[in-house]
Amino acid sequence: MEALCNGGGIVQALNTHVYGNGSQTLVLAHGFGSDQTVWHFLIPFLACYFKVVVFDLVFSPNVDPKLYDPERYGSNFGAYAEDLLCLLDHLNVNKTVYLGHSMSAMVGCIASIQRPHLFQHLILLGGSPRYLNRRRYNGGFTRTELDAFFNQINQNFSNWVLSFAPIAIGVKDTSAIAEFENSLGRMTPKIAVSVARTVFLSDLRRILPQVVVPSSIIQSRKDFIVPKTVAFYMKKRLGGPARVKILNTEGHFPQLTVHSLLLKVLKRFLHIK
Repeated sequence: MEALCNGGGIVQALNTHVYGNGSQTLVLAHGFGSDQTVWHFLIPFLACYFKVVVFDLVFSPNVDPKLYDPERYGSNFGAYAEDLLCLLDHLNVNKTVYLGHSMSAMVGCIASIQRPHLFQHLILLGGSPRYLNRRRYNGGFTRTELDAFFNQINQNFSNWVLSFAPIAIGVKDTSAIAEFENSLGRMTPKIAVSVARTVFLSDLRRILPQVVVPSSIIQSRKDFIVPKTVAFYMKKRLGGPARVKILNTEGHFPQLTVHSLLLKVLKRFLHIK
């Protein structure tokens, strides 16, 4: 991927698409198990006001699996942030609004620390700096639960997909469940478990005070993956102005299950009349 960045091929490698011709750029970054199509309900509206950039993260089944280097991407989110910055540079983007879902919320935070002038506003949707519980910190999971989670992926990937997708979606929305099952199930199992370990064993709490770009945190009222309390933990520790909006819904994918409600919130945060 580093060679593609230097040569400019990263735009094509990550299947980058740009919609709309607004004067300001809005970057939408998906999370673990999904791809850029997770934004399909939001793009038509947002493209009326922004130049909307979507792309696939390197672990996506739409990207050449040879580009996923487990040594580079398997230890932390830094390599994902480097990919994001490289992509923005090749698109000549400055002062972007960045909407990152799930793990991409923290990818955006890391990138903003390295290059704060590239970002005007971070919108962190269902993000978390740490998923493991610790004393006085509720991340949502114990280490025993996560080890069982990783074992399920390794032992029977297809069964794990069928069980995890409805839990992550969080509501009885068969269309949303099918969408997530499709993208998750097309991942290479070895890549899936590598990314899962990187995400769920991460601890990025220490970087929060270094994030000075204004941030808006959006979180579902009930989310199996990220407890509601994490949103307020992040707000308290982020180094720049931050606000929290709790959506009156359940699940980790409001962009699929309550897209009208999410758009209503985004309109206010993005100053769309």
